[in-house]
Amino acid sequence: MSYKTELHCHCNTVSACAQEEPEALAEQYIAAGYSTIVLTDHLSRFTYLQSTRGDISGADWQEKIDYFLSGYERVCRAAKGRMNVILGVELRLNETKSDYLIYGVDEAFLRANPDMMDMRLRDISPLVREAGGLFVQAHPFRNFIAVSPPELLDGVEVCNLNARHDSRNDVAALWAERFSLIPTSGGDYHRRGDIENCGGIITDVEIKSGEQLVSVLRSGSYKIICPAGER
Repeated sequence: MSYKTELHCHCNTVSACAQEEPEALAEQYIAAGYSTIVLTDHLSRFTYLQSTRGDISGADWQEKIDYFLSGYERVCRAAKGRMNVILGVELRLNETKSDYLIYGVDEAFLRANPDMMDMRLRDISPLVREAGGLFVQAHPFRNFIAVSPPELLDGVEVCNLNARHDSRNDVAALWAERFSLIPTSGGDYHRRGDIENCGGIITDVEIKSGEQLVSVLRSGSYKIICPAGER
């Protein structure tokens, strides 16, 4: 038996660019046969400047994390044990327009690192690694995004299936191979209809936690979901 895990998706509770309610997102992925999703809502200054509650950029960090977790909590409740939901992050630092997918960290990590967006890449990358997580650059070859130094990355998203962007997946795949980086795939789900382009990985075991996900990605014991023509 094989299991599908989505590694990159968003709901509108936290990600201002997303249109799908958490409950609808959960139902879409369950219907599509996914056993697990990693909810990677955006964490950047825009998360709080453009929040669904207005400008909350002046709020306490713990309040900001409460807000960030609100979408994840709703997706978990909606899944009702029918699908595993893992906490992830799509982080954008203030020093760059690049986005980074963080896997394998928990709520305690987020709460213990105030204003992560203000950190430098050279500081946040080892911090994630020390916590047992993986630091993966999302869609590194899109327009206006600069590919990061390979030594600061654990992986690269080699197949981003968002139909509204040219992610140049073929180039990303070559980059990951050249620098021996972990290859990942993601649907980058934002709105109804994106389910037709969902990505992720296929494994022989069901992934039930962030720690297990990190172990699987490090082991290479998975297949990339990437339609023909995308790489």
